[in-house]
Amino acid sequence: MSAAIETRSLRKVYSPSNVVAIDSLDLTVGDGEFFGLLGPNGAGKTTTVGILTTRVRPTAGEAVVAGTNVATAPAAVRRRIGVVPQRPNPDRGLTVIENLVFHASYFGVPRAEAARRGGQLLERLGIADKRDAKVDALSGGQQQRLMIARALTHEPRVLFLDEPTVGLDPQARLGLWEILRELHKQGRTIVMTTHYMEEAEQLCDRLAIIDQGKLLALDTPAQLKAQAPGETIVDVTFDADASVVAGAAGALDGVSKAAARGPMLQVFSRRGGEIIPALIAAGEANGRAVRDIHLSRPSLETLFISLTGRKLS
Repeated sequence: MSAAIETRSLRKVYSPSNVVAIDSLDLTVGDGEFFGLLGPNGAGKTTTVGILTTRVRPTAGEAVVAGTNVATAPAAVRRRIGVVPQRPNPDRGLTVIENLVFHASYFGVPRAEAARRGGQLLERLGIADKRDAKVDALSGGQQQRLMIARALTHEPRVLFLDEPTVGLDPQARLGLWEILRELHKQGRTIVMTTHYMEEAEQLCDRLAIIDQGKLLALDTPAQLKAQAPGETIVDVTFDADASVVAGAAGALDGVSKAAARGPMLQVFSRRGGEIIPALIAAGEANGRAVRDIHLSRPSLETLFISLTGRKLS
C-alpha cells in the first residue's frame, strides 16, 4: 500500500514558552486507511493535524501529504485535503448549499458543478432537506455533517477530522460514525483525532497513541489492547501515602507491576479482583487504611495508563 501521509522526525516547539508539542514523530498512513490519533487533550494530536493541514509550521522534520511536502508546497497540499474542524465554523449568513458552493470556489470548482456536488453530498449525508436553510436552523449533529460535506466538495484525497464528535449527543455520534464508515468504504483516506476509546476502536484500522508530543504505541486496536499488561488494573486509594505499600504489593503472586502516586496504589494483576484482600492486608501491615478500590479490565485505556501513568480522558 502506498503512503498517503508520511512524517519523519517531525517536531514542533512553541515559543517563547518553549513548549514541545510534537517530539520526533514518525508516522506513515497508507492510501485508503482510516487512521486514528488517540490521546488526551494537550497530547499533540491537534498540532500534528495542524502541521499536516498546513495551518502550523513545523520546527523541524518533514511531513508529506498526498505526495506533497507541507512546508514547501502548502497550497498544493490544501488542494488535496479536506478538513473538518473540532467545532463547526460555517458561514452563518449563508444557507447550507451556499456554504458548500462558496467553499468550493476557493478550489476553482465552477459554481454549477459545486452546486451539483453539494446537492449529492447533502443527500448522502442525510440533510438534503436543509439545503436552503440557514445554518442556525441545524442541530449540532447536522452542522457537523455540513462540515464533512464542505470538506468533500473539492473531492480531496485525504480527509482530516479533529475530534469530530465532541459535544454531540449519543444518537448524533452514532450517525456520524456511519457516515465515516461509508466514506472509508469508498476508499477515502481518513485521519481522525479523538480521545474517545470506543470511537477509536469502532472506526480505525490503526491507532497511534500520543502523549506529550511523543508516539507511545502504534498498531491495530486489537493488537494494542493485547499489549495491555496484566488482566486487570486495580486502583487502591489509601488514607495516606501509598509508597510504603508498593514494594509489598509488587511482590504478591499474580502482580506484574505496582506503582504509587500519592495515596493511590496502582496494581496490574493477572488474578483480577482476587488480589484485593492481599492488597488490603499489605496496606494494613504498613499502617494504611483503604478508602476506595476501582478495577479496570484490559482496554486501550489500560494500555494508555500503563504507558503514561494517567487516564486518557
